[in-house]
Amino acid sequence: MRRAELVNTYLRGVYGWMMLGLLVTAVCAFFTAASPAIQQVIFGNQFAFIGLIIAEFGLVMYLSARIANLSAGAATGLFLLYSALNGVTLSAILLVYASSTVFSAFFTAAGMFGAMSLYGMTTKRDLTSMGSFMMMGLFGIVIAMVVNIFIGSSMMQLVISAIGVIVFTGLTAYDTQRLAEMGESMPADDATAVRRGTILGALTLYLDFINLFLMLLRLFAASRD
Repeated sequence: MRRAELVNTYLRGVYGWMMLGLLVTAVCAFFTAASPAIQQVIFGNQFAFIGLIIAEFGLVMYLSARIANLSAGAATGLFLLYSALNGVTLSAILLVYASSTVFSAFFTAAGMFGAMSLYGMTTKRDLTSMGSFMMMGLFGIVIAMVVNIFIGSSMMQLVISAIGVIVFTGLTAYDTQRLAEMGESMPADDATAVRRGTILGALTLYLDFINLFLMLLRLFAASRD
């Protein structure tokens, strides 16, 4: 198989698993939002909700750090488990925000993600420096969000969301280009390594999309207040 065909096969796998992860998240979110009993267990107990958040964070860290040591099945299972847990916690947005706002943010995020992913895949420009800058912006956003927990400023939240849209839009292009380069170095004769790389790539783009969607959701909700 020619190298170009290997890269295309790898990227199709990445986007396929990413979309499956988003589907699992959506199903779990709607199922949780439709079940008062599950809502009571999760949102009625602060420790249960915090435990889910910690579990999600731990899964992402473990999967990212240990991907090379996991079997293909384990990597796939952990990714889908993370997608499901994320759906459970994100069900809160279906209870807090109007459905029209959620769908508007989702389709806008999908359009922006698709455009920037296509740009990252086709541009001849090296996006490494842009990626480094966006990562610095990401760290800044995390710090600002932690500070705003104590301040509780709606204006600061709006600024964070606006900057977040820029950061995750840029990261989408950068990560896509990086994954295309990873696809070029994938061993054609090692299906397990390819699957690991595919799952890691799917997780990367999944996180870019989810965070872009959440930042847009906050902006859309603020504009309709």
